[in-house]
Amino acid sequence: EHEYAASTIIAHRNVLNSLIKFMENNQYIKLEEHVGLAFIKERTGMIMDGFWGKGNRKINALLKPIQNLYYYLNNGDLSYFMRSKIQPFQCPPAFKSEYQLFQKEYPENLFEFKKILSIPDKKHSRTLVAYLTGQEVQILLSQPDMSTTYEFRDAILLSILYDTGCRVQELIDIKIKDVRLSSPAVIRLHGKGSKIRQVPLMGKTSEGLRLYLEVKKYNPGISRGDNYLFVNQKNQKLSRWGISYILKKYVEKARSDVGFNVDFSVTPHVLRHSKAMHLLQSGVNLIYIRDFLGHVDCSTTEVYARADSELKRKAIEKAYVNLVPETVPKWEEDGDLMKWLDSLCN
Repeated sequence: EHEYAASTIIAHRNVLNSLIKFMENNQYIKLEEHVGLAFIKERTGMIMDGFWGKGNRKINALLKPIQNLYYYLNNGDLSYFMRSKIQPFQCPPAFKSEYQLFQKEYPENLFEFKKILSIPDKKHSRTLVAYLTGQEVQILLSQPDMSTTYEFRDAILLSILYDTGCRVQELIDIKIKDVRLSSPAVIRLHGKGSKIRQVPLMGKTSEGLRLYLEVKKYNPGISRGDNYLFVNQKNQKLSRWGISYILKKYVEKARSDVGFNVDFSVTPHVLRHSKAMHLLQSGVNLIYIRDFLGHVDCSTTEVYARADSELKRKAIEKAYVNLVPETVPKWEEDGDLMKWLDSLCN
């Protein structure tokens, strides 16, 4: 009914599966035997107090599906959710704004709705954005052996992952028909919320992709345009795990280079962060970076501005007034001080 994306449904399913396991393993309660609203409300508060042993950031992510479960229990049958292994539910609201609509539809439960909506998010520390320098990205992208078929594919994959700043799922979903190599070369990305955006390809990436499409093996059972851009040995589209494995392999190779000084885990999203930081450092306006990355508003993109210490340093230097004297007086030239020091020896 609400046409949620498959990834959203899977994420909700995983959280609710964790809820059921928590109830059974820690509270010795089978959730399908206790479908009362008071029961879910009471346990929701307990979970938000940290009974899962998760960090606050993780707890906040867990809250939304539990709120959805509350609504589903109020208006549906839990046995449907328990039977379904792939899609636990189809219709629960995914956003708090939808709860306002349900308050009008079900006024008898208004008090309970208010209680669920009033559960606050936990405070958590905000980590800085991890990203690679331009030199480190260059070292990483030079690791694949272009003379072999699969490593040539990996080289193009990593180049597009960085050059477009795309998310992993967006890279997985790229089909041949989403690529346009005629000038100006662009790739069409299918982002969150079924939003589509076009991202330009730089010259070297465009040329490498052109060569890749010439040697790529296509599935004869479907039209050429419907073939996925990157596939595995079984001619199936790559998984998120598969792309992470490819990246990790070349990160390990790059660590042998003295110029690759990285002390954090390099994930596909780090390349997205790196592209955004490099655009910002080149003077690109945040508005354009927002559109490039597919963010809804600039508040999400501003994390890159806060993370760039070099831009902060340059801004401070421009506004800095030097009040420190150019030279520090030498104590040896202070006559009174020298006389006092000599008197100590007499």
